[in-house]
Amino acid sequence: MSGELLEARDLRVIRGDREVVRADRFAVMEGETLAILGPNGAGKSTLVMALARLLPASGELRFRGVKVTDEQAYRRRIGVVFQRPLLLDRTVLENAAIGLELRGASRRDREARAQGALARVGIVQLANRRARSLSGGEAQRVSIARAIAPGPDLLFLDEPFAGLDAPTRDAAIADLARAVRGEHLTAVLVTHDRDEALTLGDRVAVLLDGRVRQLDRPDVVFATPADPEVADFVGVENILPAVVTRVTEDLTELRVGEQLVETTSLPPAGETFPLMCLAPDDVVLSRGEIASSARNQFAARVVRVEPIGRRTRIVLDCGFPLVAHVTRRSAQELGLRADERVVASFKATVPHLLPRHRRN
Repeated sequence: MSGELLEARDLRVIRGDREVVRADRFAVMEGETLAILGPNGAGKSTLVMALARLLPASGELRFRGVKVTDEQAYRRRIGVVFQRPLLLDRTVLENAAIGLELRGASRRDREARAQGALARVGIVQLANRRARSLSGGEAQRVSIARAIAPGPDLLFLDEPFAGLDAPTRDAAIADLARAVRGEHLTAVLVTHDRDEALTLGDRVAVLLDGRVRQLDRPDVVFATPADPEVADFVGVENILPAVVTRVTEDLTELRVGEQLVETTSLPPAGETFPLMCLAPDDVVLSRGEIASSARNQFAARVVRVEPIGRRTRIVLDCGFPLVAHVTRRSAQELGLRADERVVASFKATVPHLLPRHRRN
């Protein structure tokens, strides 16, 4: 990534008498994929449509450092993929070439570039098919090919995979990642799916209630969420009240429920009663004490076993409530059932401490 490609300052979107999106400053770096992650109704689509100048908004937009005043010229430099493909009743190739046709490209040029775009999203073999005969996943790939064929400087994608079944969606995500990274495109992706943001995002912006609450690399956002609401949304199920009992140069000692927990995370400044955040994937379960570098090991009782998709969610009582995620195979091999006794462990490097109350 190099410098800023797009910057929004004091961006506001008002509907009726309500402010639905506000971004004091929001920047997209050249060459990155920035994932805007948030729940339904958070304002993600509104934000990206305002950035694409497809929705009225106040504030200033700068493209390559220059204030956007000619919106038509700006729109010619971007591509947009909507949640629904919105294809014309033409062939796949003709649909992929529409943007080039509108820009006045010659037939030979637009067909060659449309073919290349279809190849990059894995559907060049469908070039002569009629759009109305396509599956949902195929139609969305055509929509993406149509957006990238003109070679946009910036690509906006508004939940392009939301309506697809899981296998089709996984394949479409892989094709999009290959196309975006292969062409070194700059992209802004709207999604409510954490795995999608992790797979595609170089950075992740978490949007809650119309505000960007955290913007950083995915590993930072998911390991060290900025506040309890972000932690809850990104899947840090263990958000537990704690009391700081001792702080040394290397470790913070906490009392959590009936137990002492050690962490390398420092408590927020002046905070004696922080929240301890711990991702369920960072909890390791075993049938007995194990030789491990994990400083935190607790005898635990299994409260509930809940299969969810490819994982199993284990709710534990180890002197404080704790949730662990394991694979279904691990759950079977460990014979995990309600009231079984296990050992739950986690390293001191994984808990993250937050202030008890959000600080504005």
